[in-house]
Amino acid sequence: MTHSTIIHPHELRQQLVSLSDEKYRRFSSALLPGTTNLLGVRLPLLRNMARALAKKEWRSFLEYNDFEYCEEVMLQGMTLGYVRTDFEELLHYIALFVPRIDNWSVCDSFCNGLKAVARHRVRCWKFLQPYFQSEREFDVRFGSVMLLCHFLVPDFLPAVLQQLEAIRHEGYYARMGAAWALSVCFVRFPEETMPFLKNNRMDSVIFQMALQKITESLRTDEATKKIIRELKRQRE
Repeated sequence: MTHSTIIHPHELRQQLVSLSDEKYRRFSSALLPGTTNLLGVRLPLLRNMARALAKKEWRSFLEYNDFEYCEEVMLQGMTLGYVRTDFEELLHYIALFVPRIDNWSVCDSFCNGLKAVARHRVRCWKFLQPYFQSEREFDVRFGSVMLLCHFLVPDFLPAVLQQLEAIRHEGYYARMGAAWALSVCFVRFPEETMPFLKNNRMDSVIFQMALQKITESLRTDEATKKIIRELKRQRE
């Protein structure tokens, strides 16, 4: 190990501060109500840093948990998407990271970056199950967004729909994550998903959110939107 491979969290913090953009911070703050520790570092810059960190001694960095800024947490999550290790160790660090998620932006960028899941869907599916029953809002959102990002394939679609149907959480971001996942199920697999939309026992709020997102999709034609609006009225 050489000094150049060691990650110093406080040096990273200084680097992030130097990359901050006040205009972007104000823009991001408007999208993340309640998140007050933003620096305003643009996502491409964070991804570049994450790629570089994944080539260093990343384990100690991922175990570190004394953060001041949202971007430090986001950078840690992004780094997990680039590290090269066996999948069981990756799951260990994912489990370590998930409790640190406290806004939708960190959650969604983290989930989207975990490309290794595509090679280990069966194992990851089992790993995700406890998160759907969690009392933490962003645990549930994490589970739903993982489905959206990595499990919307024909073999898993029935299980995904069944899992979304079972979600019961009153947090807005948990519900919206599940609704988003269901809406994309329909956009990608309309014929397979329509019977589910017509006959399900989903949380009514999540279901209405999902139908609204389907009608807002540019990939939904007018005839289909008419059917979806009728489903909305039936469940109101």
